[in-house]
Amino acid sequence: MHYQKYRLIVPFLLPAVALYGLFVLWPYAQAIYLSFTGWRGLSANKPWVGLDNYQRLLEDDRFREALSRNGQLLIVLPLITIAIAMTFAALFTQGGQSIPGASFYRIIFFFPQVISAVIVGILWGYVYNPNIGLLNGVLDAVGLDGLQQGWLSDPDLVLWSIVAVAIWSSVGFYMVIFIAAMQSIPTSFYEAAVLDGATRWTSFKDITFPLISETIRTTGVYLGIFALDFFVLVQVISAGGTTATARRAEVAALYLYNEAFDKSRWGYASTIGVALLILTLILALVFMRLARRETYEF
Repeated sequence: MHYQKYRLIVPFLLPAVALYGLFVLWPYAQAIYLSFTGWRGLSANKPWVGLDNYQRLLEDDRFREALSRNGQLLIVLPLITIAIAMTFAALFTQGGQSIPGASFYRIIFFFPQVISAVIVGILWGYVYNPNIGLLNGVLDAVGLDGLQQGWLSDPDLVLWSIVAVAIWSSVGFYMVIFIAAMQSIPTSFYEAAVLDGATRWTSFKDITFPLISETIRTTGVYLGIFALDFFVLVQVISAGGTTATARRAEVAALYLYNEAFDKSRWGYASTIGVALLILTLILALVFMRLARRETYEF
């Protein structure tokens, strides 16, 4: 009986496994191999250098600085994005109640998700323009011209200006995830809480938050991976991190890109990629371990 079952399953699985191996596992294997070479990307010659690239990576101050920025994003990006997304989701759907115009607001907040990340970066590059940008223009119009900044030319602001764009473009997606999780909670829970005199905040703290904790952990994994990558917006808004100021926003993925495409150090760039792969796997394992802890059922 089991043998017959596998005879039916295997033919359906083989095409998917073959495609996964060809387009996912094989490129990983190639990148790991290249990380042990000094390949310049311009010839078929791939001189073997062993662990030299990894030794250099451990001593690379620029890589450590870039990775430290990823570390900051790993804390700030998930916390702020999840907090804002959960707030909106609770306002729009908690306990079957919502604020007026909730459906309209859902569409508005989700809208950035239908725009390409490259387009988002280009648009916000104009918004941040110190002379003709919308942000400084609005500040001037409302009498807050003292708050005007060179958002992308200030070394202390450039990274966090890009982070603000990332949060703006991501909140809508995670809001929808939290709305779906909250809608699965029976409204009778909230009705009973109201009868006991619970406020909307108390209901969120004692009912909503515990019952969507698994969803929160899942979104934490997604945002953690996003923080370790964080390439597209930095690449577009900071023009590839080519200036001294823009380099203050350089993250590990952008450093990898510059090493490969600007300096033709493909072997070393592959080493950076392998390091990011290992860090991403560690992050996922940590969150999966946390997900095994106590969960609530209803």
